[in-house]
Amino acid sequence: MSDTMKASDLFVRCLEEEGITHIFGVPGEENADFMMSLEGSSIQFILTRHEQGAAFMAEVYGRLTGNPAGCLGTLGPGATNLITGVADANMDRAPMLVLTGQGATARQHKESHQIMDVVGMYEPVTKWAYSVNHADAIPEIIRKAVRLARTEKPGAVLVELPEDIAKHETDRTPMQPRRFRRPGPDDKITDRAFDMIRNAKRPLILAGNGAIRKRASSQLRTLCETTGIGVMSTFMGKGAVDMDADYCLYTIGLGQRDVVSLAIDDADLIITLGYDMVEYHPKLWNPGGKKDIIHIDFLPAEIDRNYHPKCELIGDVAHSLWMLNERIWRHRDELSFDLEPQRKIRARMKEELEAHCDDDTEGSIRPQKALWDVRQALGKDDILLSGVGAHKMWIARHYQCHEPNTCLIPNGFCSMGMPLPGAIAADMVHPDRRIFAIAGDGDFMMNVQEMETASRMKSNITVMVWEDGGYGLISWKQENEFNRHTNLSFTNPDWMKLADSFGWQGQYVPNSRDLRAALDKALEHEGPSLVVIPIDYRENALLTERLGQIDVTI
Repeated sequence: MSDTMKASDLFVRCLEEEGITHIFGVPGEENADFMMSLEGSSIQFILTRHEQGAAFMAEVYGRLTGNPAGCLGTLGPGATNLITGVADANMDRAPMLVLTGQGATARQHKESHQIMDVVGMYEPVTKWAYSVNHADAIPEIIRKAVRLARTEKPGAVLVELPEDIAKHETDRTPMQPRRFRRPGPDDKITDRAFDMIRNAKRPLILAGNGAIRKRASSQLRTLCETTGIGVMSTFMGKGAVDMDADYCLYTIGLGQRDVVSLAIDDADLIITLGYDMVEYHPKLWNPGGKKDIIHIDFLPAEIDRNYHPKCELIGDVAHSLWMLNERIWRHRDELSFDLEPQRKIRARMKEELEAHCDDDTEGSIRPQKALWDVRQALGKDDILLSGVGAHKMWIARHYQCHEPNTCLIPNGFCSMGMPLPGAIAADMVHPDRRIFAIAGDGDFMMNVQEMETASRMKSNITVMVWEDGGYGLISWKQENEFNRHTNLSFTNPDWMKLADSFGWQGQYVPNSRDLRAALDKALEHEGPSLVVIPIDYRENALLTERLGQIDVTI
């Protein structure tokens, strides 16, 4: 007779075989067997104070490593608490395993305590959602789940383990993972793409979320060093090229036309690289679909009248770029581009980024100055995490990067609440780097309970809160459309007492001249630090006015 084991033990062994090292979450009664099995494994379980925080931690872990982590909740409210962070990860292409408990199969067919259709609820926000209905199926289910989570484009996968199935005996063993290189496009279509580039005079690259993989970024930089073609990134493509490179045209993605929009207007060919339509809709940069487009991505282009590529290179993005680079190098003497307008646009935007570097205000701090000082305080490989709110718009426009995956912004699902839990995970992945998160006061309070998790984990993180006492982005948008806004104000805690109660270092910094020293003090502190600044959001309306007056000529 062959050896048998409990299903929950097999489940954990399968996760170990897949290389899963971390699970974040809040357990419950229905996954007690799984937790007992997990206790003796090599997988580290991080207890969080809310399931949403667990999901955001797993999301950031996946975005930084390319490998999924687990986020765990029990049935019913545990599963519903997870779902916002799961949806955020899935739309931002982060590999993730969602692990939930469930009531016994003998009571799922009827009204029963906390029973709900978790799989049905998760199907719209995951790549795959499945409930284990037999212990012997666990190895295949876990192999499929991890493979789907990792496969481009990555995302979230749910596996539900009912409490009675977890106790069953099985003689199955884990499946060994087998991973293969993704294919690239064929030569004929690559030749066609190269011909379009060779015949262009003012080509431009729009780098999206898929361009920040290390290999893709390396090949992109090689292409740009050879050709000089300018690159602008979406919010999630930051760092695909170095902010200091002459061909870096910074970031696009605001709802309004910006300085860098002029480069798109001038371009006769747009090369999109790892671009997701959810990042910045093409109707905002290509109304009417008039631009010639080469689409380079892992998947074919979404069908949209404003985004209708003439050529698509489908497959591994890095390999597609390598194939183009081979052709560009062989025929580089045949390339003749007029890229001077792009250089002028870069210079104009660079002036905007530097305009407030010497601000000396009292009582509140301009967003531009805050981000200038943060950029100066952080190194090239340090990581900044942004929440969602008015601060996100300023970070997207004014915080530029040297390396991929050094600025993490929620941009597909756009959920608030990510910076604090995300920073905890980032510190676990990169303890050798400085981790800095920026949140609005509304964003920060949505997962404020994870301050305890950071303190317990001794996380070396700094969180900066921009305090304006209201939902600033909503008021900004209402003002733009209606010339007024509804009541969006709220009160805040005593930030320094809050920091002290959780064992954090705390600083309140009302004056611009004191900010850089406060940032250095926080970053040098061992353990979590909180820096709060009163933010001058009068700059929101001023930016809107200035962008509305952008010259239509370069």
